[in-house]
Amino acid sequence: MTGDVSMNDRVDATAFNFEQGQRSRKLFAAVVLAALDDAIADDKKYGNGPEQIARWARSRDGREVLTCAGIDPNERVVKGLMEFVGKGVRTSVALSREESERRAAQQEAEAA
Repeated sequence: MTGDVSMNDRVDATAFNFEQGQRSRKLFAAVVLAALDDAIADDKKYGNGPEQIARWARSRDGREVLTCAGIDPNERVVKGLMEFVGKGVRTSVALSREESERRAAQQEAEAA
């Protein structure tokens, strides 16, 4: 009986740690989204948004935040962040548009 309890305890601890990790990644992802929005605001005001996000993403802090968000901080990612900022669409708008397009595509697939 003791073995069962300790196995259940280990499973509970593993599930708890996984959930904590997921929450942590979401928190760091929110920081990435905020950095993107800040860079978009800089781009509209000063015209240097893509350079700002690239500088941040290449910095030690930026690389650490990206890694903690589950994003590999490589040059391809930096280029993608720069392109996103260059488009000038705030993250909340882009995410809501992406979600609505995904739902529309799903509805079309279900109707077919």
